[in-house]
Amino acid sequence: MNSLLIYCRSGYEADTAGELTALTSEAGIYGYPVFTPDQGFILFHFYEQGDADRLGQRLAVADTIFPRQIVVVTAHLEDLDKTNRAGPVLAAISDADTDEWKNTLLFVEHADTEAGKALAKFCRKFTVPLRQGLRKQGALTYKEKEDGRALHVFFTDYDNCFVGHSYPAMRSPFANGICRLKFPPKAPSRSTLKLEEAILTMLNDEERREIFREGARAVDLGACPGGWTYQLVIREMGVEAIDNGAIDEELMATGLVDHYAADGFTYKPKFGRVDLLVCDMIERPDRVAVLMSEWLEKGWADHAIFNLKLPMKKRYDTVTAAIGEIQSRLGKKAGGFRMKVRHLYHNRDEVTVTVIKA
Repeated sequence: MNSLLIYCRSGYEADTAGELTALTSEAGIYGYPVFTPDQGFILFHFYEQGDADRLGQRLAVADTIFPRQIVVVTAHLEDLDKTNRAGPVLAAISDADTDEWKNTLLFVEHADTEAGKALAKFCRKFTVPLRQGLRKQGALTYKEKEDGRALHVFFTDYDNCFVGHSYPAMRSPFANGICRLKFPPKAPSRSTLKLEEAILTMLNDEERREIFREGARAVDLGACPGGWTYQLVIREMGVEAIDNGAIDEELMATGLVDHYAADGFTYKPKFGRVDLLVCDMIERPDRVAVLMSEWLEKGWADHAIFNLKLPMKKRYDTVTAAIGEIQSRLGKKAGGFRMKVRHLYHNRDEVTVTVIKA
């Protein structure tokens, strides 16, 4: 095959397809997407032989918006014999293997849908004999390593699967491309997981150390009841929490939070600037984009992490328009920031944007 298999949130297949079409066109590589609505993945078929593997080595999941995982497909196995599913999978992996890469990881996966979740137990059980078989035939190292190629077996039902691989630094490190987090019992809302996932997956170690340091200052626009403020407080940051609603009493008791009942669109930092601006306000994405641009362009905040709420249709177009607005308003200063946009697992109809001062 000459295709990429791309995992995404159910209902976001068209947005993922639109993004891949744009990215491949920019790269001078051409193909077309195929998907069924709500299936939780798309296939992208290429016209030029070898383009799927070439793009699989160049396109990082972290640099995209909607994809959760990107897999170079080497085989599509159908009507597998229930008494010997592993045999054809082992053969397909062996046929596609090369001396150029060592396979150091194995993922047996399924779509993040109700139908896909029904396969979860089967996938876990199937992993054990498949791993043993791969190691026996020398197609998988005995020690798991992140710096090698990963094998993926993606079941669409019990009898059909895609077989493929992903490359180090290009793939998501998580099974099914999903960063699962445990809800902190002291956090006042589940929205806290959105910011935690952004901090863990969208920033590098150096950025986390530089921004989330003890004594740093932050503003949280639309803070009530304090889900995002919680993530800042547990990192010993001082927070100006802006919302007409109340902030969680335990957060206020830390002494690290100053609550101001004010409009997030007119508020200015009390001491002229802060290290970090965060915002999860339920507002039109174009309004939020303009507001974030103003804070960054005027130097009121060095860095920003914020969500853009998405409409039901043309979500990819909405995101690109908002990001274009930010870049346009920043002008020449845009080059001094590193920007990422991701549809995170803990997001719903929204994307998270990080704008980090270089």
